[in-house]
Amino acid sequence: MTERLTGLTGLAPSAKLPAFDRAALKPGILHLGPGAFFRAHVAPYTDAALAFARGAHTGGDWGIEVASLRTADVADHLNEQNGLYTMLVRDTAGTEAHVIGAILKAHVAPRDPAVLLARLEDPAIRIVSLTVTEKAYGFDATTGGLDLKHADIAADLASRHAPRGVIGYLVEGLSRRRDKGIAPFTPLSCDNLPSNGAVLKRLVLDFAGRVDPGLGQWIENNVPFPSTMVDRITPASTDATYRDAEQLTGRIDLAAIETEPFAQWVIEDRFANGRPQWEKAGALMVEDVSAYEKMKLRMLNGAHSLLAYLGYIAGYEFIRDVMDDVGLAALAHRHMNAAAATLDPVPGIDLDAYADELMARFANKAIAHRTYQIAMDGTQKLPQRLLEPAAEALAAGDHAETYAIAVAAWMRYALGVDRKGQPYELRDPRAAEIAALLADVPRNGGAVSAALFTLPGLFPATLTENLAWTEDVANKLDILIQDGKLPLF
Repeated sequence: MTERLTGLTGLAPSAKLPAFDRAALKPGILHLGPGAFFRAHVAPYTDAALAFARGAHTGGDWGIEVASLRTADVADHLNEQNGLYTMLVRDTAGTEAHVIGAILKAHVAPRDPAVLLARLEDPAIRIVSLTVTEKAYGFDATTGGLDLKHADIAADLASRHAPRGVIGYLVEGLSRRRDKGIAPFTPLSCDNLPSNGAVLKRLVLDFAGRVDPGLGQWIENNVPFPSTMVDRITPASTDATYRDAEQLTGRIDLAAIETEPFAQWVIEDRFANGRPQWEKAGALMVEDVSAYEKMKLRMLNGAHSLLAYLGYIAGYEFIRDVMDDVGLAALAHRHMNAAAATLDPVPGIDLDAYADELMARFANKAIAHRTYQIAMDGTQKLPQRLLEPAAEALAAGDHAETYAIAVAAWMRYALGVDRKGQPYELRDPRAAEIAALLADVPRNGGAVSAALFTLPGLFPATLTENLAWTEDVANKLDILIQDGKLPLF
């Protein structure tokens, strides 16, 4: 019977192993949200930085402890495997197995919140990074501040010393450090939302100001919130992931993930108490991440959403399958060019070459990235990926046609019924609002678009007041509702 992946001895020769002494590694990073993307991005970058720094003076130890704020399965699997897991890197040339060793321990906050609070207070922890998805932050898209109706925010404001949400935990951890004279940690958002560091800072200060104004001032004066841009396509793990990990390592690995060869991490270099040498692992340390972030959100994520909605509607399971449709692939490239036209120059980046690289990544036959996975949480993603650049394009005199197609595709997806009449779950935090808006609306492009354009806080007035553009959305949506094929050429 095959053994679990619990150590580094006796693994298959094809597996690439950590190039540092795990026994000597001590924690310096606490990561909240140990999902697949973290295991394909932050942890491997840190793993590579540790390998580079072995034997050198690095100013401290940068092993990772992780904590789940929700479910226990990933944390339990990591603990059962002594923090080890396999990252499969897939492309058309084959699959490589990298065993990642940077994780030392995993915690489950709902099971023992006192342990997580103790780790947040520990001076050894100098960075608290997070990948918790946009909806976990609890921000109000209309005001930009806290969403006081968000379940975690409401609960944590009512019981600040016993938090359950990410903002509550960060504020309580920083409060304990201030009270005991311990240097603060650096909160490092690695979630895919615009100005993630600035958003996190705004929410933390809003929360702290409500419970202890003096704490808010201390955080403002002492705690940096660097923004980051993260990029690596990471599909959900499947039975094939676990099967291939076992074949390539010789061990059963229930924490295995798979990803593409490409990875990009741009980080604003502002830390309160040191950091790993991530630049040695390929990260780009910059003063301002905004230009890179906007490029990625508009060109990659915007095109990804466009392909996901149109692809799901058309019955394609994976993005790679959508890219086999000549018309949809051409539309994606056309949209990337339209998005590039809304950008200022990005230092060191050729936008035409970047678009070509994106097309190749989307078409990678070895990556099974489900359209349904990318389509989730649309109301959280549309503003920065599609709506803001659409408004800018219209203001510049462009017709913003590819944006109209993308919005029409989201609206068709929001109906929650496929071409065969079978319902599916939207997996959107505003799904109930969407369903209520559409409950008694005739299923035609004009009526459905008119209803969804009224969803509070989603569409800017510059779009909804542009009658030519909203009519274009309605017309394209009508074709999609009638199961017609959009004229893409």
